[in-house]
Amino acid sequence: MKISVVIPVFNEVDNIREILKRVKASKLASEIVVVDDNSQDGTRDVLKKLNGKGGIRLVLHEKNQGKGAAVRTGLQSARGDVIIIQDADLEYSPRDYQTLLQPIKDGIADVVYGSRFLGGPRRAVMFWHMIANQMLTFMTNILYDAILSDMETGYKVFRRDVIDGMTLRSDRFDFEPEFTAKVLKRHHRIYEVPISFNPRDYSEGKKIKLQDAFIAVWTLLKYRFID
Repeated sequence: MKISVVIPVFNEVDNIREILKRVKASKLASEIVVVDDNSQDGTRDVLKKLNGKGGIRLVLHEKNQGKGAAVRTGLQSARGDVIIIQDADLEYSPRDYQTLLQPIKDGIADVVYGSRFLGGPRRAVMFWHMIANQMLTFMTNILYDAILSDMETGYKVFRRDVIDGMTLRSDRFDFEPEFTAKVLKRHHRIYEVPISFNPRDYSEGKKIKLQDAFIAVWTLLKYRFID
């Protein structure tokens, strides 16, 4: 089973070498597709030096388009049978790859979500951010008759054929609800597993803002009633 790890990147010069080191240390990635969304802090220069080494393949955006756009570009470029979406900010640990992949290997899932709310180890911060995530997940469960615990998780793993023929349009953080809505509407088997989580606080990095939450709500409603 060939595994592609897709990493959307924007201004992560302090973390990019470390996350790539951790992904390679898992020894599970057949390829690492890094999509730089026009970083301005030196990340792009680091990535150009690493391109082609250790399975790393770099794709460049010539203007900043948003995380969702970078993920979509990565999905289009990935060649694996199974795809792992990996954030570059060190919040999610590649040491969880084996756990994330196991339900697909066992043939009981088409898609696996790494849940931050199923009892895995995590840094104890950002209460209101957690509440917002849980409210969006609750809305997802009502609209799509599901029992997810973490719709907004950045760890989404799936077989390549799940996205074959699926049109994804989101450019920003609304990628998560759009992808979830379309997976649930197509009745793919979603399995959740606990993961470790080490979130950055608001002073340390980019976080979903209130306007993104409203966009997520609209996205969930929109795709519930249209394709």
